[in-house]
Amino acid sequence: MLHKTRGARIAATALAIGSIAVLAGCGTSGGGSAAPSEEAEELGDYEGSVSLLAWPGYVEDGSNDPAVDWVSAFEEETGCEVVSKTYGTSDEAVNLMKTGDYDVVAASGDATLRLIAAGDVAPVNTDLIPNYEGIYPFLKDQEWNSVDGQAYGVPHGYGANLLLYSTDVFAEAPTSWDVVFDNAGDNSGKITAYDSPIYIADAAVYLMTHQPELGIENPYALDEEQFAAAVDLLKAQRAHIGEYWSDYLKEIQAFETGDSVAGTTWQVIENVLEGSGAATDVVLPEEGATGWSDTWMIASDAASPNCAYAWLNYIASPEANAQATEYFGEAPSNQAACEFRSEGSCEAYHAGDEEYASQIWYWTTPIADCVDGRTDVECVDYSAWTQAWAEIKG
Repeated sequence: MLHKTRGARIAATALAIGSIAVLAGCGTSGGGSAAPSEEAEELGDYEGSVSLLAWPGYVEDGSNDPAVDWVSAFEEETGCEVVSKTYGTSDEAVNLMKTGDYDVVAASGDATLRLIAAGDVAPVNTDLIPNYEGIYPFLKDQEWNSVDGQAYGVPHGYGANLLLYSTDVFAEAPTSWDVVFDNAGDNSGKITAYDSPIYIADAAVYLMTHQPELGIENPYALDEEQFAAAVDLLKAQRAHIGEYWSDYLKEIQAFETGDSVAGTTWQVIENVLEGSGAATDVVLPEEGATGWSDTWMIASDAASPNCAYAWLNYIASPEANAQATEYFGEAPSNQAACEFRSEGSCEAYHAGDEEYASQIWYWTTPIADCVDGRTDVECVDYSAWTQAWAEIKG
């Protein structure tokens, strides 16, 4: 589906999450005066340009690869010239949006609530985005892209953080994350994990099944006791970790050489390993998994709100969404996009499989106001997750 160097490079750069501090609470915020309000019935004239801030691989105009271009068609269709900038972490995106230099941002779930709480992005009127209707229902109105039923953007693509394993070591596919947690000692020194504070949520997903008495309902909404249990699990795992990875090349190399035999990964990385003939495979374990669902959002003070709305509608169209999500290496946000992707690619990413998607806990910013709806306790926010991650790694 993807060329080895291209797909892996994009996946590694685009999905990295750095150590970040977050707001303790989250509220709603309306858009600035420049942006069409949610009550607007129609858009005005296009402004002639639009500034996009996005993960690498989300805005391709043929300059990186002449064969990869979904921007030019948008420019020809609307007359809105696209100016884009890429970023490497969600923290960087949040900071760049504060400058007011960008009309639109493609944000992951660990950034969206911060952008909403700070008033840096506006609510969107989905009636002004005809292609929104075709988005999978299970991606709409979620805690990482909406507040109190108000949409703050358009879903782009999604994927799961899977369990990658060596088929030489595991004759049968593992069914549980226990191979990297409670039973990690069976392959001590050859376990790998994603190098980010958000990985604490992976431990919480495991504990939801194996320590139900903790009462975890959402891995991004952890009170002090629940958070301590997840941290303790990861500290115990630390003794068996060969290396933490954020660089895709290191994980690929480790599995090719046998230095790693089990750990978290993305489907696109397994595609690369499979293409190289490595003895590996992936599985979504019985406990479920964390994952991502990115959202296109409009700046509250967008200088070109009409072109911004036009972009959100265009990138949600089946053909454009197909090109962008396949190039990056993830499932599209609508089933019609599968008609424009290469044969088998939608199946590889379980596109539209709602049962499969229901097992994914999409990255969401942990905040003090528990995102699981509890009001009788305060949850641990991401700044504390960052501090704990440093202690876990030692």
